[in-house]
Amino acid sequence: MPRSIITLTTDFGASDHFVGTMKGVLLSIAPQAQLVDITHNLNPFEISEGAFVIGQAYRYFPKNTVHLVVIDPGVGTARRPILVQAGGQFFVAPDNGVLSMVYSREKPKVRAVTADKFFLKPVSHTFHGRDVFSPVAAHTARGTPPAAFGKLIKDYLRLDLETPSRTGKRVWTGTILKIDHFGNLITNFRMEEFEDIQTRRFEMAVGTRRLWRLANTYAEVEPGELVLIAGSAGFIEICANQASAAKLLGCGVGAPAELTVY
Repeated sequence: MPRSIITLTTDFGASDHFVGTMKGVLLSIAPQAQLVDITHNLNPFEISEGAFVIGQAYRYFPKNTVHLVVIDPGVGTARRPILVQAGGQFFVAPDNGVLSMVYSREKPKVRAVTADKFFLKPVSHTFHGRDVFSPVAAHTARGTPPAAFGKLIKDYLRLDLETPSRTGKRVWTGTILKIDHFGNLITNFRMEEFEDIQTRRFEMAVGTRRLWRLANTYAEVEPGELVLIAGSAGFIEICANQASAAKLLGCGVGAPAELTVY
């Protein structure tokens, strides 16, 4: 059996048994798999944050990597488990929009997973990460053909996370997609679409503050000073040199951000 890579992205945290149990299931079915943790510290139930994280990470893995993504506030409901082929890789996740940023970059083939012979029995109503998603990911890593899991679908849930709304002649309203470990607020404003803020006067309103400065590096401003930066993910980020912009602004994931370009 060829050595394969399975990544894990969840909101389960590190204090419970959930992640370790999923790894046990994966290794019981695909013992030669290499398991890679992307993160388990996503804010609980934040589908858009999960979409951002997997959307940034998957592109740097080898072909045929299997990405197991479990941010699943609808666990136990009628929402479908899905298996996605995209960009030469595989994704196993709930059909709740958590793969939306993968969809926006690739041409996906999405299957509803209906072949319950691959599931652990009995299937819990509250831990599909163990009983549904991990077995499907492991069998995929072992080389089971995608068609064995279910039929292709077109009505999968796709969220529009990367398109700020134009709310005025020179005004766009976006949102905070992610707050990283350093407290930087990653917006859904793509720098390539708003390059003119490098040469034109602009204003970004977040929380109760308005920001007018764009920097190339954090060190261009004084410690604790807020500034905008073109982040490594290609989105405009709100940062503070050696401080948490999130704490300074009192903002979280999903908070609005309004950009005006004059």
